[in-house]
Formats: sequence, structure tokens, C-alpha cells
Amino acid sequence: MKPTPLHDRHVALGGRMVDFAGWHMPIQYPAGQVEEHRCVRTSAGLFDVSHMGQLRFRGPDALDVVNRLITNDLAAVPVGKAQYTAFCRDDGGILDDAICYRLAEDDVMVVVNASNTARMVAWTAERATGLARPVDQSEGWALLALQGPEAPALLERILPGGAAMAPYAVRAVTEDLIVASTGYTGERGFELFVRPEAAGALFDRLVADGAHPIGLAARDTLRLELGYALYGNELDLTTNPLEAGLGWVTRLDKAGGFIGRDALLAVKAAGVQRRLVGLEIVGRGIARHGYPVLSSTGEVLGEVTSGTQSPTLGRAIAMAYVRRPHDAVGTTLAVDVRGRPVEARVAKPPFYRPPVRPL
Repeated sequence: MKPTPLHDRHVALGGRMVDFAGWHMPIQYPAGQVEEHRCVRTSAGLFDVSHMGQLRFRGPDALDVVNRLITNDLAAVPVGKAQYTAFCRDDGGILDDAICYRLAEDDVMVVVNASNTARMVAWTAERATGLARPVDQSEGWALLALQGPEAPALLERILPGGAAMAPYAVRAVTEDLIVASTGYTGERGFELFVRPEAAGALFDRLVADGAHPIGLAARDTLRLELGYALYGNELDLTTNPLEAGLGWVTRLDKAGGFIGRDALLAVKAAGVQRRLVGLEIVGRGIARHGYPVLSSTGEVLGEVTSGTQSPTLGRAIAMAYVRRPHDAVGTTLAVDVRGRPVEARVAKPPFYRPPVRPL
């Protein structure tokens, strides 16, 4: 297992370390997952996400090269902004979901999932058409995510003016620090790209100022309350953006097209056969990944991709692929929880929407 630059700090803080996508990562600290989750919703949490991969495209045609690889239209956002997107195979299957950062007219950084970094490095190098070539910079950056209602105030102490960044903005402060107002929790927050040798000092400073270290377990429950997809659960090579609820980042009419566009046009013409939906669990039980989703007559309609007991809402929630037309909001279904059908109702995420707070 690979350690992040903050590994020794996680151990010193009592983090319970696990193997995650080949990295030695903290799943939780002594305070526990639920308390960590609540810290992010009420104050500020600090995540080590240095396991994520970073690909850099530089050159006059960097924007065009990246845009032909992704489903969204990066040309629609200006320099200094970020965009969520997906990468697809020719058959429309999702290779990865990612965030693209326009750092300059000739400079695009793409952050991919840790489990897919090697694949995405190889695939983009093979399929990129143009002068800008993908460079794997994953070893050159540590990545911290500062998330929660108190995150802007904490950032302001180390980067004056940073708290005023609009959502999905990115700012290259120096060659050694990039700050983006992105995250995976639904709260106001920032992701800080810093050189590995400087990551420890930054982590220590933020913790001393009041940020709470947060592990992977709380990261998962936080994202699930917002209905955010996780690669390997909601997204994989067997799913496509149209059934995964990512039609909003799939620009089928984008000039120049993208890899997988023809396959997705065919899916749209034929009609999507299943959809990713939210489930509110009405009965007693927690729906877990892989549990069958049933009709009222016991017919298997799909399966759960993620499920948990929401710390914020105090009830069980889940996401699942369900065969149409049983995907309509309000439809009563059931989840097979270890051989026992538990009533569930189709809902439209987010399950929880953080309150709008002043800057």
C-alpha cells in the first residue's frame, strides 16, 4: 500500500488505516465516523485526498485535446473555472468521472479517481489527438480538502481573499499551490493542491486553526446524502452517463463530439432501460451495496449501489439502479435486506441540501 505524504500524521492522530485503491488511508479517527460527519456539516473538516490522480495538459491546443476526451463542454467555462465531467469508452461505458480545471488558456489539469489513475493515464495518452499530451503529475501534488461552513474563514487565514471564491473556481496561487472551490460534501469548501513536502505544515496549520481530520467513512456518508456518485459503485464500465443521471454533463451536441458520443446517441434514441435513483428506506433496515431491489410483487428490478444510515437525517438512504418504469419518484419498492423485504420509496437526490450560508 502506498502512503500519502500525511501518513505519519494520520497514524499519530489515531487514524484507523485501511487499504483503499492501493493506498494506506484513514477510514476514521478516534472520534468516530458519525462525529466526523457532523463536524463537516457544522464546522470544518479536513480530508487527505492525496490518493487522487492529476493529469496535466499543456499547450496551445490543450483545451481542444481535453474537450474531445470528455462528455461535457470545457470550452463553455472560462479560465479560472472548473467543470465536472465523465470520460467514456467508444461503447458509452464510463471510464471515470473527473473534474477539469482551466488554469490558463493553454493549461488544463484533470483530477481522476485513485482507482483509475493508471488506466486514465494510459487511455488519455492513447486517445488524445493533438499536440498537448497528458502528463501524470500525481506524484507531484498532495491534495487536502477543507470542507464545511467554517472552511472559508479557515482558508482566509492562510490565503486572504480565498474565501470569496465562487463555486467551482480555481486559482493558481503559486507554482506550488493551487486552490479550487470544489469538494465532495455539498458544503462550502476548498481543495488545496500543494507540493508533498509542504503538505504536512499546511495540514498542521489548518488543524491548529480548528479543522477536524476526517476519514474515508464520513466522506462516503457525506457524499451519499447529496446523491453524489462514487466510481466503482454508481459508475463503472457497464454504466453510461444517461442512465447514471449524468445527462447534465453529457453534451451530445458539442462541436467536435467526444469519444462515446455515437453510442450514447443510440442509447438516447432507443430509450434508457434503467436509471440511477435515490431510495428512502421506509422500513427498518439499511440497504447495502449489491442488495436486490424488488417490486411490490417480489420481482427483481435492480440493485443497490450505495446505502447508509444518514447521520444528518437520522434515517436510512440509498442509491440504486432500477429498471424503468419503476424509477418514478414516489414509487414504492422494497430492498432485499438479507432475505427480508424492507419497504423503500424512490426519491430524487439530494437527500439533504446544506443551508445557504453567507460568504
